[in-house]
Amino acid sequence: MKTRYFLIVAVLVFAVSIVVAVSRGSQQVAADPIIEGFQKSTVASVADAVDQVVGERGFLSHDMRPMIPGKFVGRARTALVRPAPPEKATPALAVKHSVEMIEGSKPGAVGVIVMEDGLDVAAIGGLMATTAKAREMAGMILDGGVRDLAEIRALDLPVYARSVTPATAVGRYASVSQGEPVTCGGVTIKPGDIIVAGEDGVVRVPAEKAAEVLAKSQEIDERESKMVPFIKKFKSLTKAIQVFNRI
Repeated sequence: MKTRYFLIVAVLVFAVSIVVAVSRGSQQVAADPIIEGFQKSTVASVADAVDQVVGERGFLSHDMRPMIPGKFVGRARTALVRPAPPEKATPALAVKHSVEMIEGSKPGAVGVIVMEDGLDVAAIGGLMATTAKAREMAGMILDGGVRDLAEIRALDLPVYARSVTPATAVGRYASVSQGEPVTCGGVTIKPGDIIVAGEDGVVRVPAEKAAEVLAKSQEIDERESKMVPFIKKFKSLTKAIQVFNRI
């Protein structure tokens, strides 16, 4: 009897171990090495890398600031909202595509909402932020305002926005689209582009150039890591620039 009992337990333990192994394996397959690479780089290095590889600006406007701080990297999902007369800016229509974008997001996605001429209007508040957090989104980028800061701060959801305002979009704005390219902070962002956000600001990396930008960013980080001890040793930035050709 005891032998049969121990045999059953052994089979169950083996089965559980197989399930765990398969689960871990699937997680490893699902991991995005490009995202993981950018998570280890600095925002400034990524901005420089986009300059050099893409040949155009990747950094968003200087007033895109961390209203709820937190560094994050993820692939963009987009929504566009425009001014509209009150009859078209109903509670449902004012946030329609923004909510659809959030509710259609997978864990780790970055929400990008553009409110055209919307610095005095909140693109999201506590309810939309709660939904984004429940969907395990990495963070939000808002070309517009944000409200309910205390509530969002309690959620620990990083939010970068161009303003803080208590004003609602209802009665003022209506959704236009989601999943389309948008101009956010002076930079065109397409769905699937990589967003790198931190204290220095926000950078967009074109999806089609992501691997090249990551390699260049890692090269810049490695070079700077060698420059710091050089500068400390020789007490000269001028010499470091001559040796490493970097500033």
